Amino acid sequence: MKLVTVRLPPQATLAQAVRRLGLTEEEVDTGYGLVLIDPGQGLYGLRVAEEAARRIDPAAGGGPYADPRIEPYGPPD
Repeated sequence: MKLVTVRLPPQATLAQAVRRLGLTEEEVDTGYGLVLIDPGQGLYGLRVAEEAARRIDPAAGGGPYADPRIEPYGPPD
């Protein structure tokens, strides 16, 4: 999965984002959802499959960005 930012209308939903970006539900991490980043600019974060990230028009937002796994620091307990 890749993290992308997209510009969408205010109060956009995940279903609206999928439709507007020409994606399928299988290409989107529905567990991550659609995350509002900047309401003033209508900027949202979305995790999508690598191939889908390449198809998203750069004018719609930005990315793809790396989305590394975040794990605890230090030895396991």
